[in-house]
Amino acid sequence: MNPLEGLDLPHLRADLERVEAQLAAAVHHDDPLLGQVAPHLVRAGGKRVRPALTLSAAYATLGTDRPATDAAVAGAVAVELVHLGSLYHDDVIDEADTRRGVPSVNARWSNVVAILSGDFLLARASALAASLGADVAGLLATTIGELCRGQVLELQHLFDVGRTEHDYHSAIDGKTAALFATSCRIGAMVTEAASATIDALTEFGRRTGLCFQIIDDVLDLVASESDLGKPAGQDLLEGVFTLPVIYALRTSEPLRDLLTQPADADRAEQARILACADGAVQGALDAAGTEAQRARAALAHCDAHLDATSCAALARLVDGLVTRRA
Repeated sequence: MNPLEGLDLPHLRADLERVEAQLAAAVHHDDPLLGQVAPHLVRAGGKRVRPALTLSAAYATLGTDRPATDAAVAGAVAVELVHLGSLYHDDVIDEADTRRGVPSVNARWSNVVAILSGDFLLARASALAASLGADVAGLLATTIGELCRGQVLELQHLFDVGRTEHDYHSAIDGKTAALFATSCRIGAMVTEAASATIDALTEFGRRTGLCFQIIDDVLDLVASESDLGKPAGQDLLEGVFTLPVIYALRTSEPLRDLLTQPADADRAEQARILACADGAVQGALDAAGTEAQRARAALAHCDAHLDATSCAALARLVDGLVTRRA
């Protein structure tokens, strides 16, 4: 299930089509190579959760009876470009061969091309943010820094069977939740909402991002490669021990023995089976559910100032994240 199905807002589909058109324009380049590489993941599709959050935050402050403003659409494009640029870089770090069911840029071209193309998308995002004002540009720059911080923190704990919940949450707060929070914050900022409203929507985005990433990490253990659009079980192979694995390590000595050294595909599969065997997956799902509750609570804290239809749709979005299967 695509979690955006739960949003079902009157102008969202048409406004996301505007986002799609502007994404295509933003990644267009006359250089033959860059003109192929920069649009590669845009053309591969995606859920577009982050731009949908930007648009929905704007609806929440202005109502759902009219299309999103041009500024909200530009903000939505900017956050998706940051996300796409980070994926180009992630695939180099992970040595990934596929992304969204197509060859990754690093596999099809090279690591250098992937890194530079990711930088190009971040530059395009920054230019768009600057067109929305210094506050938005500064926020996006800070967010890109948080993405890097979260990724660096994760790299510090590769193959670390002592990785803690705190380590994990700090990493995903940077590498995922920060951009979710910024997606919502920009949508509220460009509508000139009150500061309390902006903060409430930002907290909603942050908690939604934490929920999203925990579910993503569960799916890496339990979903198939065809469902994910990328190889399953990659986290274990790469030594990234996510929340369900952290939970499983508390009680499974065989799992700890398997993970104390880099794993080949067979050992990673054994580890995956052990990690799924003792309730750790359900524990992680419960943690995602807690973040979903906190996201809904953030909306409720400011619901008197928000459009009721938009708030209900955002709550359904969070519910859809908790139950998604790919």
